[in-house]
Order: sequence, then structure tokens, then C-alpha cells
Amino acid sequence: MKGTYITDITQIPYFQTLDKTEQERLLQVTSTFPFRASKHYLSLIDWNNPDDPIKRIIFPNPGELSMTGSQDPSNEKNYTVQHGLQHKYAQTSLLLLSDVCGGICRFCFRKRLFMDSPRQTVRDYGPALSYIRDHPEITNVLLSGGDPLILPTKHLTKVIRELREIEHVGIIRIGSKMLAYNPARITEDPDLISLIQEASGDEKKIYIMAHFNHPAEISPLSIQAISMLQKAGAIVVNQTPVIKGVNDSPEVMIELFRKLSFLGVSPYYVFQCRPTVGNQVFSVPVEQSYKTMHEAFKQCSGLAKRARFIMSHCTGKIEVVGMNDHNVFMRYHQAANPENYDKFMVAYSNPEALWFDDYEMLSPGYVPGREWLFEHDPRSYGGTASY
Repeated sequence: MKGTYITDITQIPYFQTLDKTEQERLLQVTSTFPFRASKHYLSLIDWNNPDDPIKRIIFPNPGELSMTGSQDPSNEKNYTVQHGLQHKYAQTSLLLLSDVCGGICRFCFRKRLFMDSPRQTVRDYGPALSYIRDHPEITNVLLSGGDPLILPTKHLTKVIRELREIEHVGIIRIGSKMLAYNPARITEDPDLISLIQEASGDEKKIYIMAHFNHPAEISPLSIQAISMLQKAGAIVVNQTPVIKGVNDSPEVMIELFRKLSFLGVSPYYVFQCRPTVGNQVFSVPVEQSYKTMHEAFKQCSGLAKRARFIMSHCTGKIEVVGMNDHNVFMRYHQAANPENYDKFMVAYSNPEALWFDDYEMLSPGYVPGREWLFEHDPRSYGGTASY
């Protein structure tokens, strides 16, 4: 859709109202972390509200220039088996189809795709599909990027049809924020809806992994797009990181979970914001994130609180399953090393921790009494700790 997207921040009227110093600072940000937004998404912003959550999601933030963090915090390069294809978990492969999105989230964990670094997206996806064919343990494929729905439907059709011909692939997932950024991509493309209908049969489904971070993103056009996908046979679920200044309050999470569940969209994952370069300004401490999600759960029905709180660590998806005044309890929800599936981890509480690596663990060989775990700080009993 020509003219739908803006990549030059100087074209935004709000930017033009800022003083020269502020403008120069923001241009410094976009010289490292580019800007991209749809006109639809920009129309959702209340520019008179300095704390507008949509603005915080899409508009450059000077705090990004801190440059703390890693370009690849989950070590995706270690699990790349073909150009653009990752195979971290036995049953799942991730196919990066595009290095372009409908908008660039300021807290994106793949900022390296938009910086001056080698691309890791598929151009010739033949070798990737051959790899999937040769690995019958792969039962589901996640199409990601970038955003797969930025591609022409003709291109998507070819990829999805080839995947559907692989008997052991039961699930095809499309990770996309287009439902928020540019829902007209769905509502104005009957060929896309036809493709979803074709690929979602009685026994094998297409899943749309939506990315709504705040209830204000769920516009009337978004609701229409969700309904069209659902009627075409797709299963729509949602995932979001906890983002400082966007959804780090129980009240916002309650509204988000409720609104999604009312639309038949299951909350799937709530992520801890990954420690990607420039993202610290958006990060909320792990324990605060967990508390925010579970405070919201208290006001939601069971259908609205099916999400898991996850850290997408280089070793796997680590789920925080509980905490008390002294400890945080974790398990592997997914593990790169299958031996880790049985691991239950207990860490000493650290209210400043932003990531799994910030925690001090109880020594694997140290088994305190039940009362130590649930009533007291084990360190007062002389317990050792290590990674």
C-alpha cells in the first residue's frame, strides 16, 4: 500500500513542534535505530499526552542511546541452521521471512536486523524448507522476521503451500503486529483471507501470533481484521513483553487481557523485555513484571489469564512460576537442551534483576528444608549459591 508507511521522522508534525536540541537528539536515535510507522498507527496517538503509550511504543526515545545490552541477547545465531532458519527446540523451527515490519517497536529484540549488520532473513528459502522436510521432529513452523505480513500475499502463498505439503508440519504460525500496525493489510486483501482458509483445515491450523501491547492498539479496524481471520479458520493468540510506561501496571494488563479474551484472542505469552542493545529504558524488573501480571490475573476470568510469564533466554524459555519475599521459582517451559526440561530453579530474590542472568541461584546440590524456601532466607542458614 503505497504511502501507508513513514520512515522519516521529520515528516511527523509533532517532531516539527520540538525545539532544535530535541530534534537533533531524536535524529541521533534514528541514525542508529531507524524509525518506521504506519499512518494508521500514528493516528492512534494522542500527541498532547506526554505519556501516551502508543507514542512510547513507536516514537524514538533518547534513552535508547544508552546502548547497554546485547544485539542478540537470546543468541539466535547459535541456533541458525540455514540462512534465516532457526531450530532451537526439537519440535519447532523459526523461519525469518522478512527484515521489514509495519512499524519498528522501540523495544524490538531483533534491533540488529534494522542496524548496520548482516541480514538473517530468508531470500532463497529452498534450503530452509529442505531442512524442515528432513527433520520429522519439526511439527510446527513459526514464520517471523521482521513481519511476514509485510510481504505480498503471492510470496506468502508459495511458502505456506510448500509447508503444507510437508506431512509432519501440523502447525504454521505467523508472528505479526499488523493487526495493530496496519490492520488494512488484512481487511483489504481478500487473497490473504483465501490463503488462510485454504491453509486452515479441520486437522491442521494456521495460528496468528498477534502483538498487542496495550488495549489502545486494538482499534475498530483491528477488531474487524481479527474477526476476518477467525472466520477464515485461523486461531489468533497474543503475546507481549512488559514495557515500562506502556503496560507495566495491573490496570492496563487487566484491560488488555479482558479485551483480548472478549474478542476470542487468548493471551499466550507475557515476556520479560529482553536485554537488547538500547532497550534498558523500556525494561521493568523481573519481579515487578511478574507481580503486575498476577495482580491483573486476580481480576480476570480463567480464559483471560492463560498467559505464561517467560524470559526467552539463550538456553530456553524460562518461566517464572512463583515468588515470595526471599525467592523466585522458575522452570524451563522450553529448553534448547532437553535435559533442562526437568530443572526447577530457585533463585534468591533480586528486585533489581532485569534478566535471568542477574539472579543468584541456590546451588544445584543444596536442598534446603521446605520451611527455608517458604518462610526464611536460606542464606541465613549458611547455604551456598552458584550458577
